Amino acid sequence: MSDERTEELSEPRVSRSLPVSVSVSVSDEGRKSTDASHNDDATDGTRNETARSEAPRDKEHGSPPPEVSVTKIRMQSRLPALDDDADVGVQKEHVVTRDGKADLRFSGVLLASAAPPSAPKGHWQEYRIYQTNGGNHVFSKVTRTLLEGEDDAHEAEVFDPSPTSVPSQLIRTAREMARQRPMTWKDAAIAFFGYDPLAKTLFRKLSVRFEEQIS
Repeated sequence: MSDERTEELSEPRVSRSLPVSVSVSVSDEGRKSTDASHNDDATDGTRNETARSEAPRDKEHGSPPPEVSVTKIRMQSRLPALDDDADVGVQKEHVVTRDGKADLRFSGVLLASAAPPSAPKGHWQEYRIYQTNGGNHVFSKVTRTLLEGEDDAHEAEVFDPSPTSVPSQLIRTAREMARQRPMTWKDAAIAFFGYDPLAKTLFRKLSVRFEEQIS
């Protein structure tokens, strides 16, 4: 009897403990599943916020920087030296480029040239004064840029001490009347280059004086 009773008592204990075991197991798995789902949602939300926050930066910095010319970088690194510094005072044939006009070809000498010591903004100017074998003076101003695909700007003028064309003679006469003295190539150089720091550097390299004389 005692053995049968023991078996009968032991069976209910097992039957009562099984539901508890299963219930706890299901509850734990459900909680883990709920927590995992919550974590996944939070992770997705964080990723979405990160993507939204990074999108403007990508759009802002998405365009590639402008390309620079390797040749111009080499020229810039040598400033204030220029490629034709060795031509100063040398008799030879020159070609001076002009935008929108015919280029100037002549035989003569390069009297002086000037360039800035650096180009921090990626562009700089070069000033030159030539004298032709015929007695004319050529003034050249070149604006260089480092950017690839952007052309340099070229300006040039010719000073003829004795112009032959009627329009040039009329213009020369009007200027001389206003100055009350004949116009010289130095006057023409000042009118072309002005008195900016680079122009003053150019004028100092010449043997003539460009300062304004006062008494």
